[in-house]
Amino acid sequence: MTAAAPARVATIDTDVHCAPTALSDLFPHLDPYWRGYVAEGGVSLSPTQGGAYPPLAPTSGTPAATSLARLRDEVLDPQALHRAVLNCTTSFHCNRNPYYEAALTRAVNDWLVAEWLEQDERLRASMVVPTLDTAAAVAEIERIGDHPGFVQVLLPVRSDAPWGNVRHRPVLRAAAERGLVVGLHAWGRIGNAPTSSGMTHTYLEDYLANSQIIVQAQVTSLVTEGVFAELPQLRVALLECGSTWLPTLLWRFDKDWKGVWREVPWLSGKPSEVVRRHMRLTTAPTHLPRDAAQARQAVDLLDAGTMLMYASDHPHDHGDGGERLLAALTDAERERVLSANAASWYQLEP
Repeated sequence: MTAAAPARVATIDTDVHCAPTALSDLFPHLDPYWRGYVAEGGVSLSPTQGGAYPPLAPTSGTPAATSLARLRDEVLDPQALHRAVLNCTTSFHCNRNPYYEAALTRAVNDWLVAEWLEQDERLRASMVVPTLDTAAAVAEIERIGDHPGFVQVLLPVRSDAPWGNVRHRPVLRAAAERGLVVGLHAWGRIGNAPTSSGMTHTYLEDYLANSQIIVQAQVTSLVTEGVFAELPQLRVALLECGSTWLPTLLWRFDKDWKGVWREVPWLSGKPSEVVRRHMRLTTAPTHLPRDAAQARQAVDLLDAGTMLMYASDHPHDHGDGGERLLAALTDAERERVLSANAASWYQLEP
């Protein structure tokens, strides 16, 4: 489990999960038609994504906080957090109705404001947007993206087309224009094959795909398709997608770019430089060697003191990798990872 931060550091937790107990929690924020659609159609939440995730798996099966009281008791107060960024992945469920998804994401955002952001000044949140209708996603960002409690637009790392694809550009532009980070969070639509060779057959394969295959494809897509050249102010956070894969990806990325740079004329510098300017990663999960010297080498390769932001991923348990990470950092690096990096990236006030 990710180590609790030292009390003297004004810690910012960039990945804390919350969720409605049931879709009926969102009824005050849905119009009568969609309340009937849910109630009469038997639509319900599926914490295990239709059985795809083992109900007791420590990385995904533990229910997210459904009340502010629980969040205060389990996270905010024990860790003395200065800020916590809430990520609600309820809308990541695999519905295929774009009109319902638009209504659902709107309701989730209004629920986040009413039940969380307005109740505790320590909280900030990621707004959710439809993934099946680009125009609806832009409209939702325009509707509520200027709310001071929202600091990020949350998107699933598993998508039916890479986020660098030109069809997604209006969503990324709308976020960038409002100074919102785009957060790519692990998981997404389970109907999409996570590998180039098709569907996985075990939860282990599926979970590893988030941090070993899918997120790397998203990074390369965003860079090679010129997103950051077109939107130089855009900031992206990779949430619950691991981090120690990054150095090897960037080494190969730079190497191959030197040979085929004519295919991407909008890249005026090394891909690694673009990633380091425009992307940050969270500390949960962290995969480091148990040997302290080797762990330090991995930290140096990653430039962890600059690239990482602290995240507990509450309530999910990723083992003791986070503790090894904090132990491998210098005092100055630890302070940046626990607080300063996130404060800068999310433009949080002191």
